[in-house]
Amino acid sequence: MRWAGQQIDAETPGALPGLGSIAGLVRSVTTPEFRGVTFHEVVARSALNSVPGTGLPFNWTVNPYRGCTHACRYCFARPTHRYLELDQGLDFDQQIVVKTNVADVLRRELARPSWRGEQVALGTNTDPYQRAEGRYRLMPGVIEALADSGTPLSILTKGTLLRRDLALLTAAAERVPVGIGISLALGDEDLRKRLEPGVPSVRGRLDLIRAVREAGLPCGVMVAPVLPWMTDSSDQLDALLGELADAGATGVTTLVLHLRPGVKEWFMGWLAQERPDLVKRYEDLYSRGTNASPSYRRAFTEKVRPLLDKHGFGSSSRHRSRANSTPVTPRKQLGIVDVPGNGSESGWGEPDPTHTRFRGPRKRTAPVPAVAPDINQDTLF
Repeated sequence: MRWAGQQIDAETPGALPGLGSIAGLVRSVTTPEFRGVTFHEVVARSALNSVPGTGLPFNWTVNPYRGCTHACRYCFARPTHRYLELDQGLDFDQQIVVKTNVADVLRRELARPSWRGEQVALGTNTDPYQRAEGRYRLMPGVIEALADSGTPLSILTKGTLLRRDLALLTAAAERVPVGIGISLALGDEDLRKRLEPGVPSVRGRLDLIRAVREAGLPCGVMVAPVLPWMTDSSDQLDALLGELADAGATGVTTLVLHLRPGVKEWFMGWLAQERPDLVKRYEDLYSRGTNASPSYRRAFTEKVRPLLDKHGFGSSSRHRSRANSTPVTPRKQLGIVDVPGNGSESGWGEPDPTHTRFRGPRKRTAPVPAVAPDINQDTLF
């Protein structure tokens, strides 16, 4: 499909293990623009992933890519690559699966009489606006398919490439609820380069928030993950929340780092190199499993709530973009501190369906025929 003449024969002896298990693989390509990265172009059989019962504000997701060149050391989605017989470390950063026909498949699925027009979320596994999107341009087709079918959509991203599609998203918002969430947790650019080497700069994402707001769309922010003893001081959080307020963010959700099996080993390897002084503290903090200890999460909540209030994001303050906001139930078990407000005002990117423009009746037909879910679509971050 792209980069003619740069194909890699996936069946060649010595090829990466697992390529034969990538369903629908058409070819694998490399290009000098993405040194060290291989793109595995596939013909997908389905686009919609069913994710019911997660406690999140949506039951359906679409993921145009698997793997992510953002290369965030803490990314929860890393273990998904093991189902392709690839590893959750460098393979996740460098072996990217591209669903080249995702928009066409999505249109067919949304056209089914049984589709109920439920919200569809993008960016819940790997970032739809990672660098590869600049080459493959899958998102415009996905956005148009959703808007044309009357399906609400939300996007959570770290990718400043979203600015390319702002006009398209603004037009879509005239027909369906659209939510935008930006992930920005590290205000320290030096730490960002070491921990999120493929992610756009802090300044670039602050400018993206401004651009989204100037386009007339709400823009929530996920301050996630907050890193114990690295980005969790009151001064650091105060400064970051102040910048988000200045940029016009309509809401913030903070989320303390959680380390799933597979992710934990990769992150702890980075920590041993970069901050060996913190290794023992992290081992103790996460000794009970994925989440930081309850005592840490309680202390973090007590610390961050007054700061959210101070900058207009908290439960005791009038919301930045809506006078009548309904508080979102805190998910304390994950160390999440939510803010009031619907839609992308909460930071998670979900659209606000309460606008009078979208209050028409919904079809109450049977759900979409079974679509095999991505078994790792069980958390947003």
